[in-house]
Amino acid sequence: MLLEALILVGLKYVVVATLSVKITTPLGDILGSTALKSRLGRTIYSFRGIRYAEAPINSLRFQPPVPTGKWSGVYNATVDGPACPQVQQDGVTIPTSEDCLFLNIYTTKPPSVKNTNKLPVLVFIHGGAYVSGTARSDMVGPRFLLDQDIVLATLNYRIGALGFLSLGKDVPGNNGLKDQVVALQWIKKYIHAFGGDPNSITLSGSSVGGGSVNYHLLSPMSRGLFHRAIFSCYSAENPREMSLNGCHVAQKQARFVGCPDDTPGRILDCLRTKSAEEIVKTLPRFLEFGKNPLLTYTPVIEKDYGQQRFIIEHPVKSIVNNNFQELPVLVGVTQNEFAFQTLNLILNKTLRQELNTNFEKWAPVIFGYERHTEKSKNISRTIRQFYLGDGRLTLLSLIPLGEAFADGITGFAVNRAVDLISNKSSCSVYYYKFTYQKTNAFGVFHAEDILYLFDVPIQNRIYDSKMIEIMTSLWTNFAKHADPNEKSSAYPIWRPYNVDTKLYLEIGQELVLRNHLFEERYALWRRLFPVELYL
Repeated sequence: MLLEALILVGLKYVVVATLSVKITTPLGDILGSTALKSRLGRTIYSFRGIRYAEAPINSLRFQPPVPTGKWSGVYNATVDGPACPQVQQDGVTIPTSEDCLFLNIYTTKPPSVKNTNKLPVLVFIHGGAYVSGTARSDMVGPRFLLDQDIVLATLNYRIGALGFLSLGKDVPGNNGLKDQVVALQWIKKYIHAFGGDPNSITLSGSSVGGGSVNYHLLSPMSRGLFHRAIFSCYSAENPREMSLNGCHVAQKQARFVGCPDDTPGRILDCLRTKSAEEIVKTLPRFLEFGKNPLLTYTPVIEKDYGQQRFIIEHPVKSIVNNNFQELPVLVGVTQNEFAFQTLNLILNKTLRQELNTNFEKWAPVIFGYERHTEKSKNISRTIRQFYLGDGRLTLLSLIPLGEAFADGITGFAVNRAVDLISNKSSCSVYYYKFTYQKTNAFGVFHAEDILYLFDVPIQNRIYDSKMIEIMTSLWTNFAKHADPNEKSSAYPIWRPYNVDTKLYLEIGQELVLRNHLFEERYALWRRLFPVELYL
């Protein structure tokens, strides 16, 4: 995804003198460091690479996470743990290991005899299309948010085949999301030892990390583990097909690494003999059209085999049936979202001609709906006519095709989540569109709002103090009070969304309250994918 594409080539690190800090937890003593400083110079007490689950290797590969127990001696939490196995981005190499279930905790006010007040906790789940990303401090840095009085926690979870393989009874799926549950249980149980308030936890995420937050609102496994939710640039209520199992993906994976693909048992036995690297490096072979499909491994609806099920029904059905946690929610998108994907398609003559000729074939691959049916063809024709008209794709198609990508991949799904949740929940829902354009001359793309919340290493980074202060204040006000508004702020009051007013905050050069975001465009997708389809 775009955020990963922005990662700085050839990261360089500055070695600084590290002062250690030791605290006592119910699991044992833990050693952290004070090497990190916030943007405004606060000392950050960081505890990195904390194991929250047993290593998911050998017999635990493809299995639900096993919570960790107490440790002996002093736990060294002065360095980041490795990221989970993934395809490395061009020019950037980060340490990876299949033993990757670690989390990081940051605070500017560690607990002490003099400091007994507990701070609100903000937990962040990284994005990366369920196949990449990490919680490492050099990739999702705490320097911006830790100028606010919160405790921040970030976490790794298994991704790709290792986290989302689904084969039926033996591997029902969603292990990456179940990793997140165990991490949340750990945080809920032990965050008090780091000065955090276990009764004031806000779960946040961006891209598929935001989608994960949305799933946690719906999952019976996540009940009571957090008290507010923030998700941006993705949601669970999207038109993508959501399988009862992912056996077809597992069969492809098996073939790609030279395994039999005829039965779930043989697939599983063979995949367990392959190294993580052998499995991960096959990911590009799943692509069918340019960089599509964007999502290969995804959450699935789990059949009941007697296991704890993370997803029991389609997300739309869960909300309509009031089968979700009613909590305060803050949700957003960026102005152009996945429009950047269209640049590669339009400028590539071969891909442009192929999309011109076979739009009905490739639109379902791009947007994720059903394939090879008359219904699918009609949906594709309607999308093309609405956004592109009768003409052929040319360089002039860049903007309308970009709008189709922005709406069909993320925008409509987020809008539907806001609509459904606000209609069914007794709690406030705050909705925003991020339009502040500084990173890219061509638009404000997917997950760019996160660049003003986390110290992400990107090339030619411009540290825009004003927007950093605005975004960190909005998020942390919400984490503290379930309301993003600042009492003494000169900015307009951000009022909650409802299905009548459809208010949202535009966060750009100015903060402006508007209504009916992309109403005509999203109405098309509502007609094509009505709520009744999922009930």
